[in-house]
Amino acid sequence: MAGDTETRLRDRGDHTDVIRQPFLIGVSGGTASGKSSVCEKIMELLGQNKIDHHQRQVAILSQDSFYKVLTPDQKAKTLKGQYNFDHPDAFDNDLIMQTLRQILQGKTVQIPVYDFVTHSRKEEFITVYPADVVLFEGILMFYSQEIRDLFQMKLFVDTDPDTRLSRRVLRDIGERGRELEQVLAQYITFVKPAFEEFCLPTKKYADVIIPRGADNLVAINLIVQHIQDILTGGPSKRQNGCTNGLSTTPRQRRTSESSSRPH
Repeated sequence: MAGDTETRLRDRGDHTDVIRQPFLIGVSGGTASGKSSVCEKIMELLGQNKIDHHQRQVAILSQDSFYKVLTPDQKAKTLKGQYNFDHPDAFDNDLIMQTLRQILQGKTVQIPVYDFVTHSRKEEFITVYPADVVLFEGILMFYSQEIRDLFQMKLFVDTDPDTRLSRRVLRDIGERGRELEQVLAQYITFVKPAFEEFCLPTKKYADVIIPRGADNLVAINLIVQHIQDILTGGPSKRQNGCTNGLSTTPRQRRTSESSSRPH
């Protein structure tokens, strides 16, 4: 298990306190490779997407929430399409580390909300409550060794470059109000070179590579089985990543715990 921090969580079976630590799963891959879709599919297959956020055993975080606050000069470059959002320096790794440490301590955390239209952090935050399993996805989740070493499982979503580019074009035009020429210029100038230099080399750190993203149900079902085993198993299974004795359903929560658990 990464680190020595221990979390006091309540045992669902007999309501006695046990010492546990959330199981952290890093999910990386190129832009528009399907990282978010993979995480959402895992949530769906676990039945966690239909559960109240306070009751969830599995939580999802995105590296996109942790873009740095831009200086005036950087904002000016952004407006001209000259700022590289795919470079490691674009992310607030100090805040990511702080957030992950708080998660490992079983604390409720406040996640910033990034506005991709104005390229700035909003005033609001998203509250993420303690969870047994935390999926943290992003293009450069494995780039920093300090962050990478905190993950007990690392997944890399491997999707065809043409597919990723077409998805990115549709997303940036439809959701972020960009012009086609701007999207293509940014892709050629920053996104593709950054993927090849910073993201793709981290593929070697992955424990599981998922070709075709969320369409690869065989791979995702194997991962879901492993997570189910973690949710139903003891601390030893969290620690050594044991996949023996997989269960078929996630552990059920007791209604008396509605105020103590979460997303």
